Amino acid sequence: MTISVLDPTGEQVPAHRTRAQRITSLEGATIGLLDISKPRGDVFLDTVQSLLEKKGANVLRFTKPTFTKPAPVDLRHEIATTCDAVIEALAD
Repeated sequence: MTISVLDPTGEQVPAHRTRAQRITSLEGATIGLLDISKPRGDVFLDTVQSLLEKKGANVLRFTKPTFTKPAPVDLRHEIATTCDAVIEALAD
């Protein structure tokens, strides 16, 4: 099955990206929760964090400075090097 994901930042030619390997278990996994700084995203992530921790996951929280721009490179690097998976809040 082929899945096409388009970059909403205005790409002219879609880049081919290989899908990341899925984690096999939440038990002991480090899951990053990224709040993109839209209203009530933190409320959503509070609930997600509680559910993940009940399943044995370690949760790290991250926040973008603004939802209007991509996450800074250093923030993306920190998430990529410390987390097994990430969930992004897109709430209003």
